[in-house]
Amino acid sequence: MPNGQLSPASRVEALERLARTEYDVLVIGGGVTGAGAALDAATRGLAVALVEMRDYAAGTSSRSGKLIHGGLRYLERFDFGLVRESLRERRLLLKELAPHLVKPIRFLYPLRRRLWERAYVGAGLLLYDTLGGAGAVPRHRHLSLGAVRRLAPGVEQRGLVGAITFYDTQVDDSRHTLELVRTAAAHGAEVASAVKVVGLETSGGAVRGAQVQDLESGETFTIRARHVVNATGVWTDGLSSLAGGRQGFSVKASKGVHIMVPRERIRSEVSLFVRAEDSVLFVRSWGRHWLIGTTDTAWTAGLDHPAATSTDIDYLLRNVNAALETELTRDDIDGVFAGLRPLIRGPATTGAGTTSRLSREHAVETPVPGFTTVAGGKYTTYRIMAKDTIDEAVKGLGRAAPPSRTQSVPLIGAVGYAEARARTAASGVLTPDQAEHLLGRYGSLTEDLIAMIAERPELGRPIDGAPDYLLAEAVYAVTHEGALHLDDVLTRRTHIAIETRDRGAAAARAIAPLIGAELGWDAERGRKELDFYLARIEAELAAQRLPDDASAVAARDAARDVRLRVADGERL
Repeated sequence: MPNGQLSPASRVEALERLARTEYDVLVIGGGVTGAGAALDAATRGLAVALVEMRDYAAGTSSRSGKLIHGGLRYLERFDFGLVRESLRERRLLLKELAPHLVKPIRFLYPLRRRLWERAYVGAGLLLYDTLGGAGAVPRHRHLSLGAVRRLAPGVEQRGLVGAITFYDTQVDDSRHTLELVRTAAAHGAEVASAVKVVGLETSGGAVRGAQVQDLESGETFTIRARHVVNATGVWTDGLSSLAGGRQGFSVKASKGVHIMVPRERIRSEVSLFVRAEDSVLFVRSWGRHWLIGTTDTAWTAGLDHPAATSTDIDYLLRNVNAALETELTRDDIDGVFAGLRPLIRGPATTGAGTTSRLSREHAVETPVPGFTTVAGGKYTTYRIMAKDTIDEAVKGLGRAAPPSRTQSVPLIGAVGYAEARARTAASGVLTPDQAEHLLGRYGSLTEDLIAMIAERPELGRPIDGAPDYLLAEAVYAVTHEGALHLDDVLTRRTHIAIETRDRGAAAARAIAPLIGAELGWDAERGRKELDFYLARIEAELAAQRLPDDASAVAARDAARDVRLRVADGERL
């Protein structure tokens, strides 16, 4: 796949090669860490395969806080090493690796009537400006009360004495992960989604591959590899148990919930950094919305579909409203999403207590020959995690390999980005707003979409129910980006599922025939895909009306089960 294109035909070809080839490294898990590991291995000249049991970024990597940041709150814990490393990676992503997807974002930290607060916060931000990646974004500034009122009149005025502004960066996480996958494919990695590992192959006491099932066809086969990497995030312990051996750490899932509200509901020109009851909240701009989060609570239910509850939503509203002049209500919420963080739990982090105190560091370990596990960490440092993982895997290959070079390998959408901007503006195919929208999501790959629209002008129309997106984006998701289902397009290739009041129901009806034509669906398959997506909406809304994880999961599963049985023609 020299251009990293992930089409239906290329997936079929990839599956055929996976079944007959022996690889140096097989990476299991298509989130940001697995995708980063595949790119790291491929750019060292190793033969590498990457498989994902659902869709790329379907787990944590599409449900993150969507920030590339140093971790300002980690300074309070004196975790200077993690902050320094994160800030260096922030600079690299912003300036070199993914400038089309990583953007500076300005935050305001309100100051109340506490004499020590301005000095304390200012000192921390001075360190934040200089600890790593200096100059990547503007430095922090102190603001007077009058300046705050002009910049953010929606901030609660009682007790306000001024503010400090600082910068971090924002990322479209699922698109970034997808481009990592495509970049790895462009460098020779074999990649396939909807491929589930059902067992591990062993020989002479070492892991030598995996037994997998193609979840689209149901067929099973074996992928042979000299080394297997477990990069499955919150699913780490389950896969590790198949390998045996004694692993020195385990992974605990922590749930984080975010909500989306329209931009007009908070009067501010900048994003907000808000102190919460037991942590902090980020209120950051996201297109026509504010993205507000996150929570941090232990999760012990099923890992595939974490549920947001009414308690989670109440927590976010209660804490953000404490910082606002005009309170938000549930009626203001357009979207909700819940994700799971894979936190390391080892000898130093065992025991009860809040998950916010578990380690955000990453760990890499080889508990049995031929099998390396990577877990923990944070989105911002995925490249370091990938490098450390492949460094460890190379030790078991019995031959030398070049060092990591991903610090100088831009994503495919970043290659020729500046030139593509100029050509896009001159093409005349898109309006200025459409051009900016596509360039901020696809970078230089925008030219692929322009060519598609030039050939099929009807694809230049906005999607019904989601006018910020074009029909061409839905088709491109299937023809170039490996989307196999309606949910893949609405939830990860676009963010329609969390940016529209109806959670993407109207858009689903509009694009189902288009993507079905590309994927070879008949009318019955198209109906089932649509019903499945609508069932997901109903199930998530059912969960959000209940107070705790157990009851929310039960309500979600019941709502989804009923809708799907109706879709299958069963009489209730």
